[in-house]
Amino acid sequence: MHNFESPTQEMSAEVKKEIELEIAHVLLIDVVGYSKLLVDEEIEFLQELNQIVRSSQSFRAAETTGKLIRMPTGDGMALLFFHNPEEPVRCAVEISKALQDHPHIQVRMGIHSGPVNRVKDVNDKTTLAGAGINVAQRVLDCGDAGHILLSGHIAEDLAQYRHWQPHLHDLGECEVKHGLRLHLFNLYKDGLGNPQVPEKLKRRRRWKQRAAPVRPVSPSWSPKFLLTVALVVSAVALAISVSIFLRRGSPNIARVPAKGSVAVSIPEKSIAVLPFENLSDEKGNAYFADGVQDEILTRLSKIADLKVISRTSTQHYKSAPENLADIAKQLGVAHILEGRVQKSGDVVRVNVQLIKAANDSHLWANTFDRKLTDIFSVESDIAKTIADTLQAKLTGSEEKQMSKKPTENPEAYELYLRGRFFWNKRTSADMKTALGYFEQAASVDPNYAVAYAGMADCYLLLPLYGGGVPAEMYPKAIAMAQKAISLDPTLGEPHASLGLVHSLFDFDFAASVREFEEAIRLNSNYAIAHHWFGDSTLPALGQFDRANAEAKRALELDPLSLVMITDAGAVYWITGRYQEAVAQFRKALEMDPRNYTAHWQLGQALECIGDLPGAIAEYEKSTQLDDDPLPLGLLAAAKAKAGDRPAALAILNRIQEIAKERYVPDYSFALIHLALGQKDEALQWLQSSYAKQQPDLNWIRVDPDLRPLHGDPRFEALAENIVPAREFNASATSK
Repeated sequence: MHNFESPTQEMSAEVKKEIELEIAHVLLIDVVGYSKLLVDEEIEFLQELNQIVRSSQSFRAAETTGKLIRMPTGDGMALLFFHNPEEPVRCAVEISKALQDHPHIQVRMGIHSGPVNRVKDVNDKTTLAGAGINVAQRVLDCGDAGHILLSGHIAEDLAQYRHWQPHLHDLGECEVKHGLRLHLFNLYKDGLGNPQVPEKLKRRRRWKQRAAPVRPVSPSWSPKFLLTVALVVSAVALAISVSIFLRRGSPNIARVPAKGSVAVSIPEKSIAVLPFENLSDEKGNAYFADGVQDEILTRLSKIADLKVISRTSTQHYKSAPENLADIAKQLGVAHILEGRVQKSGDVVRVNVQLIKAANDSHLWANTFDRKLTDIFSVESDIAKTIADTLQAKLTGSEEKQMSKKPTENPEAYELYLRGRFFWNKRTSADMKTALGYFEQAASVDPNYAVAYAGMADCYLLLPLYGGGVPAEMYPKAIAMAQKAISLDPTLGEPHASLGLVHSLFDFDFAASVREFEEAIRLNSNYAIAHHWFGDSTLPALGQFDRANAEAKRALELDPLSLVMITDAGAVYWITGRYQEAVAQFRKALEMDPRNYTAHWQLGQALECIGDLPGAIAEYEKSTQLDDDPLPLGLLAAAKAKAGDRPAALAILNRIQEIAKERYVPDYSFALIHLALGQKDEALQWLQSSYAKQQPDLNWIRVDPDLRPLHGDPRFEALAENIVPAREFNASATSK
């Protein structure tokens, strides 16, 4: 079993009813200075506020449709909407407008979208709890009187609506409880809201002075073209990063470890490109600043002689942090690149500085004033200068790659970027939307290689998100990856995709090894290639030491990625290093206790060291956090092993019902029947999985859960079909 992604799959009706996990759009309202009021005043204020809230049009509309839940919070209230993310924002604006006639009532508001679930309180009454409400509270806590603050997640959704864009003002990150970081936006318009920066965010920045204004030179390009290019550079490099964070969207809430995640020596030729600060007045230009950072990182990653940290890890930090030495140590690099971007019309100013983290010394700094059409040359110049400064050796092909443009067609660029925007949301619905955009991009520019690579990514991951049947999706993934390679043989990403498909789908391990090795040769800084190689093909072939080495390298390149951290534990587990696996999964859960994948994989590791009750507890936690049927199958098997046959059969029946509505791997049924002592049925399910080419059996020779079948002629014949003995390192099984 693999964790190449941590999918948030669409719930079946049965599971949703039992787990009651929903996505709510949460508006929290807090009366400022409430604790200083007299008791009578508290009652009067809340009654007056309740009347204002209940009179708002958005409140009444949601209440009429039955899609609103309201809860008291002591000094305010929580409103949970369930239709779309605009609802709580419209409601907040309406309340802010109404409060202008009640100046004695000062409130602050926080808005976020996230998962909630129904729970019983001490009075056995149903209430709501969950990350959606918790994060909304953190957002609220960052505000002052009058503020309407939004999480980055919900602001990203609103930015897709033209009428909201001018009123969303990027505040950057705010550190909240437990060291978490939230990306916040301030909403204000027409005298509503509070335009001032919250006191909690008024911090001293590394950059002492803001860049001088950039004056437009000439309006040579249309607004549509400018928007296209601004969007373009924000995501071209995202084709390189397949890592996923624990939650959908972009708040990027993660606890950054106080100490380095991976204990490795820090090479001198190493760098992390931190998020670039957006100095433009328009919020939309924040995407442009992100894009400049992405493109520079992408170009640097092509240099084999240079260690470049993946964007997934660098995005945890703000653009100009003060503790550079600590950050560099956590990321395992010697150098940091910081930058600022300002765009006005068709002119762009990019300020960058390269810093040696150990002593905070500036090795190089420069300011580039260029027309928008020259932005790619600016990024190329910056990357080349960094390589020269760090004395990184460039081959002829690497230098050529650093100067390359993926397409000359701005419409294709825009379509591709919209595809990547949805692809990064990591749900089956969004993945299908992304696929449509990639197809349109390739239609506009049939020679656009990364558009085909994007399609390959969608087809590759859709089955892991419950969005497609492997036998239908994987041949398409192969075709699109091969098309991308035929158009641009220097792309490493489609080779990695082919490597994973060959490992999971057609069990052609020789081809899989060739593709992964080629992906790493073309882009040695591509963390995903190391990750998938170590977590799929190498364990299947019994090459345990090499598998752990690849997992370690993936972590070095992306040390704060929850997927990388979790999957390093999976490699420990499949290679028989169970105690290390337990420690690694616990490390992942320290960063995010809601990482459902880490919970069920920790359960597997605990089973292997004899802690069956602990394993059952972890499986149960996982099933409470996500509706993925795989941990449900593990729970049923563990119940059977513990002697609770009725519970195991009840869960089996439940999974059979789920399978009527969505894809459930046959492997899950095999594990349950095996634990129930029904080997014949287990083997039938494994043979069915093989016939359907489901992505669960490439570990067949080393999977600890299948050991009771070893020696059975039927099992050995199946294993021979999947991993021929001549390709397998038999000595690995004794480790």
